[in-house]
Amino acid sequence: MKIFIDTAELDEIKRAVSWGIIDGVTTNPSLIKRAVDRRKGKISMEDYIKEIVKASPGPVSLEVIGRRANEMIEQGMLLHEKFSPFGEVAIKIPVNPSMNDDENIDFDGLKAIRRLSSEGIAVNTTLVMTPEQALLAAKAGAAYVSPFAGRIDDYIRANMGMRIGEDFQKGDYLNHDLLRRARDKILGDAMASASSVREIYESRLINSVADQGHDNGVYSGVDLVARILRIFRAYGFKTEVIAASIRNPRQVREVAELGVHIATVPFNVLKGMIKHYKTAEGMRRFMDDVVPQYRELFMKKKEL
Repeated sequence: MKIFIDTAELDEIKRAVSWGIIDGVTTNPSLIKRAVDRRKGKISMEDYIKEIVKASPGPVSLEVIGRRANEMIEQGMLLHEKFSPFGEVAIKIPVNPSMNDDENIDFDGLKAIRRLSSEGIAVNTTLVMTPEQALLAAKAGAAYVSPFAGRIDDYIRANMGMRIGEDFQKGDYLNHDLLRRARDKILGDAMASASSVREIYESRLINSVADQGHDNGVYSGVDLVARILRIFRAYGFKTEVIAASIRNPRQVREVAELGVHIATVPFNVLKGMIKHYKTAEGMRRFMDDVVPQYRELFMKKKEL
């Protein structure tokens, strides 16, 4: 599995690259702006992006801001022309640029993906929230699709009445297995008193419970990634899946177990992946066990 670092902070990118585990970078305009602002006019946004592209060992995803196909195509070509001389660039295109305000542009993202891909420009399809969207992006020729695992976890919890910052924190793991077990337990209890299949099928209570803990049959962000991978493998799509909106190390492990092509990981999550209490405890014991005679093996020989 490739690891892309999800940040616009150049120092974080360079530090992570120095660890020898980074294969690319994903970012967005807001993160870039904050990073540039922290430098208080010492560098322009364009030059800062060039530095990111230079520092990355693989593709850097850069985002368009248009919503109509012609705008996104023009902007994508401009970004590629401007920054690809400095390294590898992928253009981020939203799978659906509509904000429910104009159904006429629902498919403009796919149009842009098709055109840019036909020009040999790698497209990273962003804001993918369903396997259906991922399927359409792959058919349009996207090099990458980015399902937003963390945001789907938040959405599922919100649909159960849970509030971020109160009932759960942004980095909290969604225990989808426990959710399924709880839902199935309540469903089983509710069905036990029914006398017919029709009664079960028409019960408002049972249907209400059945609709909880998932998003149209997707039980978590990790489950979303799994379903996309299953579809792509079934039909031989070459489009790579980037597990995006990763919130914690356990999510990284779970998408890796699925065989996802890429995970894009924030710097703080990346640091969390290397840590474990017992590893630190073991190191303390190892160092306590080092006797002077063994330490001398690593000392340079004195010149005669």
